[in-house]
Amino acid sequence: MSRTFVPVTHAGSLPRTAELIAANGARELEADGFTLRRTEEFEQLLTDAVTDLVARQKQAGVTVPGDGEYGHAMTSAVDYGAWWSYVFQRVGGLELTGEDLFNWPHVESSPGNIRLTNMLNRRDWVRFREAYSDPSSGIGTGTNATAFPSTTAELTWRGQGAIDSDIANLRAGLDAAGLETGFLTSLSPGSGARIPNRHYATEEEHIWAWAAVMRHEYKAITDAGLIVQIDDPSVAENWDQISPEPSLEDYRRFTQIRIDALNWALEGIPEEQVRFHLCWGSWHGPHTTDIEFRHIVDLMLQVNAKYYLFEAGNVRHEHEYIVWDEVALPAGKVIVPGVVSHATNVVEHPELVAQRIQRFADRVGAENVIASTDCGLGGRLHPQIAHAKLETLGLGAARAGERLF
Repeated sequence: MSRTFVPVTHAGSLPRTAELIAANGARELEADGFTLRRTEEFEQLLTDAVTDLVARQKQAGVTVPGDGEYGHAMTSAVDYGAWWSYVFQRVGGLELTGEDLFNWPHVESSPGNIRLTNMLNRRDWVRFREAYSDPSSGIGTGTNATAFPSTTAELTWRGQGAIDSDIANLRAGLDAAGLETGFLTSLSPGSGARIPNRHYATEEEHIWAWAAVMRHEYKAITDAGLIVQIDDPSVAENWDQISPEPSLEDYRRFTQIRIDALNWALEGIPEEQVRFHLCWGSWHGPHTTDIEFRHIVDLMLQVNAKYYLFEAGNVRHEHEYIVWDEVALPAGKVIVPGVVSHATNVVEHPELVAQRIQRFADRVGAENVIASTDCGLGGRLHPQIAHAKLETLGLGAARAGERLF
């Protein structure tokens, strides 16, 4: 056994500083109405913020840090969509049409013909309409930095400057903290393609076009010696956005296209530099219509990655650790379960964190487990609470390591 401790990471987004949120809010928009202009002053603020953040992660016990998605603009403290909306700054062929996931027409699916409906007609949102409509319920997802565009022309990559900035900022933070490597998050083709398509003949063509443009970002991150984290909640989350509930067979076929497109985009990239993040959507709703993990875990494992992140602290999915009693983890793969949750202000006790880690270590081997958060904490929790959760994550992993190694 080569390890003597349980490594610690997180799922990507961390709370932005008040200064960074204000600076993003002050940025001017380009003529397209959704591209934020970059200035030298903003770039320096961003670099300093990331450097400080990496140091704070190390202090909390995080051994595989990220940039907190600080290069993904947020203009408010609560923003559940920055993991996705950032990419519109980096892809050409998009245009504001007034359509988005909340206002496009409701569509019904039928056997053999699955289509995503709008957010307001998700099955969980329909079941709990009163709660989702009540601002005091705590389910609100905040505001995005820019409006969501539609695909209206051939997709092209225009994000090299932005990703180069993200890489340089994380590298500066790692060097200052004396750490070797870290990760940057990047959107999956399947998630990218969930905006309205007004150009490509079919949904599948749209997905493959997204694969072609996102490959540039994946390559840039890994060519720089960093780890790319593919964010793809759509693999699990799409299930709830299909009305009525589809058959498992139809859903798996629907999802397989997205897995295939992602794997094509990852071709030639070493698996040890790829991690894949799956979740059921980070909004703080009931989630009673989530698909069970056992129905999609094999699809997740098809992704050409070494590391797999998934929710395991969320109370709707914590019990699903037992899936690893039946599913054999392929040789050379590592699971990265969430052992602290983004969905509650309650800070987990280090002993609970250690016990959660132990459950997975008992099933797949301690050397094949990295401790993480369920989803990004940024934009979803108060910064003070988010930092406390990172600290308890580090303490719990240390406690588990003492028992396992």
